[in-house]
Amino acid sequence: MKKLLVLLASALAFSAHAADTLTIGATAVPHAEILEVVKPMLAKDGVNLDVKIFNDYVQPNLQVAEKRLDANFFQHQPYLDEFNKARGTKLVSVVGVHIEPFGIYSKKVKKLADLKSGGTVAIPNDATNGGRALLLLDKAGVIKLKNPNDILATPKDIVSNPKNLKIRELEAATLPRILDEVDLALINTNYALQAKLVPTKDALAMEDSKSPYVNIVVAREDNKDSPAMKKLVAALHSPAVKKFIQDKYKGAVVPAF
Repeated sequence: MKKLLVLLASALAFSAHAADTLTIGATAVPHAEILEVVKPMLAKDGVNLDVKIFNDYVQPNLQVAEKRLDANFFQHQPYLDEFNKARGTKLVSVVGVHIEPFGIYSKKVKKLADLKSGGTVAIPNDATNGGRALLLLDKAGVIKLKNPNDILATPKDIVSNPKNLKIRELEAATLPRILDEVDLALINTNYALQAKLVPTKDALAMEDSKSPYVNIVVAREDNKDSPAMKKLVAALHSPAVKKFIQDKYKGAVVPAF
């Protein structure tokens, strides 16, 4: 009887310890892959990490705001700022994890100098990633912007377009799929990796490591400092995660810690 009581007490203690669940929305690559690395670490620390995969940049934020998710992991601060402003949400950054250098891709030319006059360039249609794409095109010498530091630049801010390129603004997730149909596409690294593109090999030009677009875990004010969230932060900044990012992505994704 005494042994039975001890076993029951142990089972209850374990159940209470493991009952803390953190539900996070993430894009599949590399965000969900990184979260899979920390799952066993968190399990040992009494947190069950439940990862929900998303293929867009809107629902993960809306569902955190609506308390259907505890947090998400897919975006950078400029995108979050623009989203909060446009949607009236009050989501906050919890921790920065990595940088995904943005790239220019093509199936039609091997280098940007070979780009033909009148070609089509596809960029993301959200304000921050669209601006980011235009800044990279400016830096690569393809176009010139009125202000080459304006992260919210739009095609209207192009002041020089020597090859008379047509700019198409499309949903970020669709860009790898239409790569055959355009001359250039500027693709977020998570979507490039999902499409089996190797940024360090396939991109004609990429942002350098000084990019300000650190990918962050995002939550609400009411839960950003919860015990489970603090454990997640510690796990994401562990040497094991840094090594995983460096070994798996080989420069296509860069640790930000």
